[in-house]
Amino acid sequence: MVRRQSGQPTDTVVVLSNAPDLLLAKRIAHVLVEEARVACAQVGAAQTAMYMWDGRLDGGEEIPLTFKTSAAALPALYQRLCELHPFSVPEFLVLGVAAGSSSYLDWVEHSTRAGIGIESSQQCLCKQKNNN
Repeated sequence: MVRRQSGQPTDTVVVLSNAPDLLLAKRIAHVLVEEARVACAQVGAAQTAMYMWDGRLDGGEEIPLTFKTSAAALPALYQRLCELHPFSVPEFLVLGVAAGSSSYLDWVEHSTRAGIGIESSQQCLCKQKNNN
């Protein structure tokens, strides 16, 4: 059965992000699932990204990350992603999900329930970290 979502904290959302390499992408995915910040993390194939940064054209290979989580888990997810990510401005785009299978939406909500109450011991400073 398909269910429409109505803007509740338990609603499922999709979050897009990326990582600079496959090893880090897998680590981020593993940690976020294990800590129940996300119900599911997908690590995609490498892509070339082009963008303006500090007034000049930049780019490089990035590994796309897609997360399924609940709206209520977003603050904790963002904080933890910032702690794990080396970029000063990690990609964090939240896409609403208008509807989905009732059983899948229930699974996402149930899978992220424990992660909502988890508070990190570190602040999300999102400062440039050493990539070496």
